[in-house]
Amino acid sequence: DQVKEALKDHELYEFGGVPANPEYEVLINAISFIKENNINYLLAVGGGSVIDGTKFISAAANYNGEPWDILRNQVRTFEGEGMPFGSILTLPATGSEMNSGYVISRRETNEKLSSGGPGLFPQFSVLDPEVIRSIPKNQIVNGITDAYTHVLEQYMTAPSSADLQERIAESILISLQETAPKVLADDFNYDAAGNFMWCCTMALNGLIQKGVITDWAVHAMGHELTAYFGIDHARTLAIIAPSHYRYNFEDKKGKLAQYAERVWGIKEGSIEEKAELGIKKLEEFFHSLHIKTRLSEYTEDYKGTAERVEKAFTDRKWMGLGEYKKLTPQDASKIVEMSY
Repeated sequence: DQVKEALKDHELYEFGGVPANPEYEVLINAISFIKENNINYLLAVGGGSVIDGTKFISAAANYNGEPWDILRNQVRTFEGEGMPFGSILTLPATGSEMNSGYVISRRETNEKLSSGGPGLFPQFSVLDPEVIRSIPKNQIVNGITDAYTHVLEQYMTAPSSADLQERIAESILISLQETAPKVLADDFNYDAAGNFMWCCTMALNGLIQKGVITDWAVHAMGHELTAYFGIDHARTLAIIAPSHYRYNFEDKKGKLAQYAERVWGIKEGSIEEKAELGIKKLEEFFHSLHIKTRLSEYTEDYKGTAERVEKAFTDRKWMGLGEYKKLTPQDASKIVEMSY
């Protein structure tokens, strides 16, 4: 209603029904709608799924060829190539309001793929913490978990010399931990809502990845679980992350120990002991949000998922994931199996 009132003097067409994990077929209908009505500007009013969907529409609206190729081949969209758009955020979580990447699902093929490019930043984004008043608690929990894991993907690698970047990442994690009970309380807290919203934006606007190596294997595996079972994106990350860190313990134990010490205040013990406690604290944090961290807690059809992920990654020639590009499809299979 606020948006419609603000745009009452403009010619406005509304396209609704973009689902969580924006669905390719729905977005293709939106592209047809745009062409039929000669639309020349897009406004994404929603959460990360709506904003991601709008980025894909922006990229595909003027694309010559099969739109799915943009995702299949990760075609980047440069400035001037996409249709201009702005965003009005209604659900903090993904940081899509201040970055140029997007993820799209295609149910008919059970795929969830990403793309982006410098031409896909919103021209503006409106972030009003008041929207959090009406967000269901389970979606606030998803937002906290999504943002938290976004930080981990850029932080939980190997200790680096980029001290400020690491301190900023740790600050976002601590702020999310401290803000979580406040935004989940029954009484609306504007200051907490604002901190939550800004944490989600800062977690994936590109700032904390500068000058450091990043992982993103957790997301690659998590996307498969959403594609197969329709599990909320944030919850797939909580399923995969602990197993991923245990499987890659030797490579990540230095940063896991630093995380335990700086984020959770764990000072005692060896690097290995602190690192183990770091993973334990991570799981406990997710559990405190009533987020389950085992695939078998979401579906009875989990058997065979590990092999399915291995085949999908092999078929796409994703032979080296993670910060060192050495995580093979076989490794991914073992990590997914550990998460059962």
